[in-house]
Amino acid sequence: MKPLASFARFVLCGGGVGVLSSGAVALLGGLMPWVLANALITVASTVLCTELHARFTFGAGRRAGLRQHWQSAGSAAAAYAVTSVAVLILHLAQSSPGMLTEQVVYLGASGLAGIGRFVVLRLFVFDGGRSGNAVPAVSPVLSPARVQGTWAAAGRASAAWGRAYAEPSAA
Repeated sequence: MKPLASFARFVLCGGGVGVLSSGAVALLGGLMPWVLANALITVASTVLCTELHARFTFGAGRRAGLRQHWQSAGSAAAAYAVTSVAVLILHLAQSSPGMLTEQVVYLGASGLAGIGRFVVLRLFVFDGGRSGNAVPAVSPVLSPARVQGTWAAAGRASAAWGRAYAEPSAA
């Protein structure tokens, strides 16, 4: 899949969820500490975005697996740190910034963190076997050849068992 097309879908999916998340963080930030609100929204938006990216952004066309969710969570943790530090620095610089200023800082930090996440997700999480370093989609323990061999062995054992019980006993 072409990088520019993936990036455009990444911006639409991730950016759309990011803008909605920004509003949700602002609303929750009035009810609880901002860092906690950001953490809760980051977790929810990461799960949603990982699914969207697996299905649409990076062309897998299927749900994200547990490995992809964990790896995506790692990149989201870094993005969470970037947005939190940016807003905390804002609060150190201005004791009570307005919601608009807070949103500009948050979205700016989210945009920078998003570019980093795109690179990580494209190269490592949803690589799809484009490089030799990708985690294989099928475990070597359960490779198609091994599964087929197991079914064949099971079939032979079943046939032998059937013959043993179909023959009259000599006793």
